[in-house]
Amino acid sequence: MNIIVTGGAGFIGSALVRFLIKNTDHSVLNLDKLTYAGNLESLKCIRSSTRHQFLEVDICDKDRISQIFKRFEPDAVMHLAAESHVDRSIDGPADFIQTNIVGTYNLLECARAYWDSRPSEKKAIFRFQHISTDEVYGSLGNEGFFTETTPYDPRSPYSASKASSDHLVKAWYHTFGLPVLITNCSNNYGPYHFPEKLIPLVILNALENRPLPVYGKGDNIRDWLYVEDHARALYLVLNKGEVGQTYNVGGNNERTNLEVVETICDILDEYVPNDSSRRELITFVPDRPGHDKRYAIDSSKLREELGWQPEEDFQTGIRKTVQWYLANEWWWRPIREKKYDGQRLGGGSK
Repeated sequence: MNIIVTGGAGFIGSALVRFLIKNTDHSVLNLDKLTYAGNLESLKCIRSSTRHQFLEVDICDKDRISQIFKRFEPDAVMHLAAESHVDRSIDGPADFIQTNIVGTYNLLECARAYWDSRPSEKKAIFRFQHISTDEVYGSLGNEGFFTETTPYDPRSPYSASKASSDHLVKAWYHTFGLPVLITNCSNNYGPYHFPEKLIPLVILNALENRPLPVYGKGDNIRDWLYVEDHARALYLVLNKGEVGQTYNVGGNNERTNLEVVETICDILDEYVPNDSSRRELITFVPDRPGHDKRYAIDSSKLREELGWQPEEDFQTGIRKTVQWYLANEWWWRPIREKKYDGQRLGGGSK
């Protein structure tokens, strides 16, 4: 197949592109705007592949996207391009509205026009796969799980923009017949993760003996999913998923934020001994505005209908992640020095 991947220089997108090039015979056209979080160094290991092409392009540029569809003739679109950091959405919601909503609309319209023009045998195999988040479902109490039928209840500008894009994708399926697939995933972690997010931020701050900021009491709970397990799930849904359906992707690895930070401290103390425990660097800071209490995904539909199983649990995945950051300073050091040095985001000052 010819597959367009949007956002393929980002964290999850680059993991998916690496998976496709290393484990399939498909050709991939990687579209990315290369905002602060896009990094072509995350694709260094597949740079020599003749089946991978990269174009720097904004999905909000509808004319250019339309031309790309006509020239590349994709059999599938895997849409991951998005502004994704909740704290940044608090400081500046406009970019999230533009990219996540308007950009998705542009892709849908270009995909629909292209799909409508294809011969019947090509139309039959085409898929538009939209990759989303569990945050569209809102916040859980102490019990229960998000399922594919959980009502949407987004609480942040980020999750509201992703919920909007999910609804657009569903509408293009029901109204126009565009063959779509939707996945909603829990919190991802792993290699090549931009260090504004909790796990890479804590790893790098702890290495430098800097404070490890934990929101509120650190008792907010997330379900953690190793990014390479997610990439495998996305490809499985593309190949075997039922058109028009949503599939939740979760790792069944619930941890409080404080537990995550303490685990990272203990692993680093094991690999890079310090004069004192890195747990002493933990610093509780004012909570994020509108901070959802708990996310937890029920991924039984994906497991039972399509046969997916994660290969990593949190203990194995977080250890691999820490080891990767210790071994790959060449990747993260320029980011810390030139793009983002760990300052607090999400104060809502804008």
